Amino acid sequence: MVNSGNNSLMDNFEKTNDILKDMCSIIESSQKAAHQAVNTALVQRNWLIGYRIAEEELQGENRAEYGAEIIKRLAKELTAEYGKGFTKSNLYNFYSFFKIYPEIFQTASGKSARLLSWSHYAVLLQVKDSQARAWYEKEAFEQTWSVRTLQRNVSSQYYYRMLQTQKKELVEREMQDVTSQYQNDKLEFIKNPIITEFLGLSSNTDFTESDLEKSILSNLQKFLMELGKGYAFVARQQHIQTEKQDYYIDLVFYNYILKCFVLIDLKTEKITHQDVGQMDMYIRMYDELKRSEGDNPTIGIVLCSDTDEDIARYSVLNGNEQLFASKYKLYLPTEEELRAEIETQKAIFYLQQEKKNINEQNQ
Repeated sequence: MVNSGNNSLMDNFEKTNDILKDMCSIIESSQKAAHQAVNTALVQRNWLIGYRIAEEELQGENRAEYGAEIIKRLAKELTAEYGKGFTKSNLYNFYSFFKIYPEIFQTASGKSARLLSWSHYAVLLQVKDSQARAWYEKEAFEQTWSVRTLQRNVSSQYYYRMLQTQKKELVEREMQDVTSQYQNDKLEFIKNPIITEFLGLSSNTDFTESDLEKSILSNLQKFLMELGKGYAFVARQQHIQTEKQDYYIDLVFYNYILKCFVLIDLKTEKITHQDVGQMDMYIRMYDELKRSEGDNPTIGIVLCSDTDEDIARYSVLNGNEQLFASKYKLYLPTEEELRAEIETQKAIFYLQQEKKNINEQNQ
């Protein structure tokens, strides 16, 4: 092969007698190279944004107040120009990233710094103890922790437990057992909504929906639109990001009669208190970020498509239960209507799957 110059992908390829092995090596190496290139650009972009905000803040007499005002204005203008990814919380993260890692791209040897992904750094920013943060950063890099593994370890105080225990091997082994499922997701980078937003792409909902979910949600969307009770479709699989995790709201509508958002989340297992709590979090976030003056409180509906029982639960916050009972139920589908629609779509889906399997067997 012709020497390619400074190209590690080309220069590091070694042909063997196993063509399949060579194909896998080429594909995985190219994916890794693309991952590293995109990640480096993303980390550099976020550091530079943080640097520029910090420089602008220095110009204000009341620096903290001036910085907050800058971030508020930038969040509005950048979101209008570039879409998702530039919320106030994200801009604060970029600012914090620069403050905590002011020399991240400079090394004593002059070589390029070894970078984690931006999602890793976003987790590290949650750690206020600088010694703990440095330890998590080192371990994440050397042990190739996934983002979910790092988040789990930060949230479970893994660093402090390792300091206190006399049996470090047992604590480490337990951590590895608990996080093993997180380490095997080769598509974690591709599925990361931060990456798709950075590249200007739309998130692939195939990663977050099963075939059954997609079928039910598609028909529920049509069902609500056909009720003729003021529903306007807003979004499907809408990405909501908290400090620690990414969430997707299955369906979002706005009802112009009720003047409120209606959020729908579908669960394919039995509804738990955590599911209702998650919907309550969605409602709070929507009321804070999306609700305009004159809008009524957001309504959440949690649906369950369990094997044995299909149920629906409404979630109403802020003490508006009376308003919900007296007014909202006139325009929202009843639990019986929702249950019947889910059961109908499940029956259709299973019949289609059965027919598909028969056709595949006959081919």
